[in-house]
Amino acid sequence: MADPVSPTGADTPPVTVVVDDAQTDVAIDATRWAELAVHAMGSEGARGELTLTFVDRDEITELNREHMGVDGPTDVLSFPLDAADASPLADEPLLLGDIVVCPAVAAEAAPTHAGTIDDELALLVVHGCLHVVGHDHAEPGEAAVMRARELELLVAHHWHGPPPAGFRQAHADDDGVSREGVPE
Repeated sequence: MADPVSPTGADTPPVTVVVDDAQTDVAIDATRWAELAVHAMGSEGARGELTLTFVDRDEITELNREHMGVDGPTDVLSFPLDAADASPLADEPLLLGDIVVCPAVAAEAAPTHAGTIDDELALLVVHGCLHVVGHDHAEPGEAAVMRARELELLVAHHWHGPPPAGFRQAHADDDGVSREGVPE
């Protein structure tokens, strides 16, 4: 497991992300994605610790079966912890939740979804963060709000400007419910 990542120059970071790249299918910069999660969670006003784990197809398939009751792989799963029930010790960070991403599944979806593996991974990290802070996409209205917030966060923290046209179109057509989930 890698060292926790927190915002550069922050004395007391609002969010710390512990990242682990436990897969070898797709080369990724785990620290980069942890930094994106730090910024996305911070933008949502979150405070505490988040884990971000990259796993292989077999691991995500097992997690999807165990927590979602679905056979087969998925690209991202989020495991939010209920902050209202948490009572951390004074020196312990609030545990926000866990995000698990499968880069191999993301790589397959990227050409028809976000356009590039880079943009697909960014979308999945931000999507997972939004689930951890309480967003959902079970209903059309919720999905529209979540997609809009994903895009805002990606513009601010991934592209630092407008999204590529290919991403905008693929993302606008996405129903937001077909490939990822949040366990109950």
